[in-house]
Order: sequence, then C-alpha cells, then structure tokens
Amino acid sequence: MLSPSVSLVKIKKIKSDSSFYADDLLVSEEPLEIRLGYGPAYDREKKNISVTMRTPGNDFELALGFLFTEGIIQNYKDVTHIRYCTDSNRIENKENIVRAELDESIFPDLKKLERNFYTASSCGICGKASIDSVKIICKTKAFEETLFVSEKYLFTLTEKLNQQQNIFRHTGGLHASALFDDSGKLVLMREDIGRHNALDKLIGASLVSGMMPLEEYVLLLSGRASFELIQKAAIAGISIVATVGAPSNLAVSLAKEFNMTLIGFLRNETFNIYSGEERIITDVPADIADKRK
Repeated sequence: MLSPSVSLVKIKKIKSDSSFYADDLLVSEEPLEIRLGYGPAYDREKKNISVTMRTPGNDFELALGFLFTEGIIQNYKDVTHIRYCTDSNRIENKENIVRAELDESIFPDLKKLERNFYTASSCGICGKASIDSVKIICKTKAFEETLFVSEKYLFTLTEKLNQQQNIFRHTGGLHASALFDDSGKLVLMREDIGRHNALDKLIGASLVSGMMPLEEYVLLLSGRASFELIQKAAIAGISIVATVGAPSNLAVSLAKEFNMTLIGFLRNETFNIYSGEERIITDVPADIADKRK
C-alpha cells in the first residue's frame, strides 16, 4: 500500500536509443485548511486561518507548528485537541481540513496572522519591518552562545539526512528539515513539498514531544534559507541553522539580528558562514586557520 505522501503514475520514458512505459512515483500535493476553535465553552468561535499546499502526512504537526511560529500558541498545552473535520459539502476532503481547539483561557490575537503577507519572496515591504514583526513573537532579542559545533560535525550532517530521506530518493520532490543533537545524531526529521511546511511539521513534532525550545539542536534544511525559514527557526529557539542551498539577503539580516549562526552551501565538505562564526570550532591548525582569514 502506497503512502499518502506519494502517488503512482504511468509515464513514457525516453532515452537516446529507446522508449518505454514505466511506473513512476510522484510526491502528493493537496491543500490543507487549518481552522481554529477558541473562546468559552458556551460560545466557541470558529476561524479559518490558513490554507497551504502540502504533502499529506503529519498534518496535525503541521498545524501545531504553524500556530506556534505565528504566535497563536506558546506551547502544546494551549491546544486541548486537534482533529480532522468535514463540511457537509466536502466529505470527500475530510483529511484536508484540520481544526485545532484552543484552551478556554487562550484568547488568540488573530491580527498576528496578518503578517503573513510579507512572507512571500515577491513582496516589496522593507526588511526592517519584517524583522521587527518577528521580534513581537520571538521571546529573546539575541541568542546566547551556548551551543558550539565543529567543522567536522557539520560535514557529516547532509549524508545523515540523505540516508533518512526515503521518499525523496524515489521522487526527488520533497524538502526536508532535520534536527541534530550536539553529538551529531539525527533526532527528528520531517519532509514536505513545501520548505516552510517541512519546518512547521518539525516544530509541531517538537512541541508534541516536549523538546521545545530547540536551543540544544542544530537545524539542517535541505534547500535554500529564506527569511520565512529563519524566522520560524528563531521563534523555535534554534541558534544554529545549516542549509545545503543559499540564503537570501533578508535571511542573513534576520540571522544577524538574533545572533544566529547561519551556514549555507553545506556540501562536499565545504560551507559558507553568513552569520555567527563564533559558534563554529575550527578543526585545522592555528597557522592554517590564520591563512584563511
């Protein structure tokens, strides 16, 4: 039986000297509507707060991670229960609608969700306004330097992630977010067709398992580092973020603002440090390290 994360299709494969029909696996992509229930028991309010295109699977974690990184909830206990729900006219999509019920003591500031308009990479709002919006949710102005890792440690991360990405190996269509402890052990990973969804799933899973805040872990992203991903990492308390791709200029600005260590182009035993180099322990002799400067 196929996972809901993949779909089987028939394709015609073309080679220079032949062609043939074959089965192929594709990553599944479906909308997920996130709804919020809140207020006193005798007068519960319902609010549709987001629709995102995602890979089915770990939907509750996705919703929880989204609510946390948007500042709607502070911890897992703020949610009394979460479930799939249906509309009378959309029974066939019963697993594409999730409703999270907040504790009666939680009065969400839904205006915080209005800040979503600047998370698209095409937006034109200034970087300073975007960064100031993150400060409202993030509980600390800047991270302390309490977690340090070596160059050799970083070189091992991508291969460890690749070994765990089973669906990616068959489809090539998923992004991954993974947490590593200070010994280099991969402790948690989530995948999704959307970069931000993969990280929301990871953060949601961390909430459920009681791992938050994630100050003792290193985050590895399988793609590029956008502002939105660094924003989510900062809110989750992550001080070291590594990515196999490139960061955007606004991602670097945000990392510097929060004293985060941001690593880019981590591949083939090379990487660039864009922010927070103090947390990276050199593995080479001092005389060679001096020549690097």
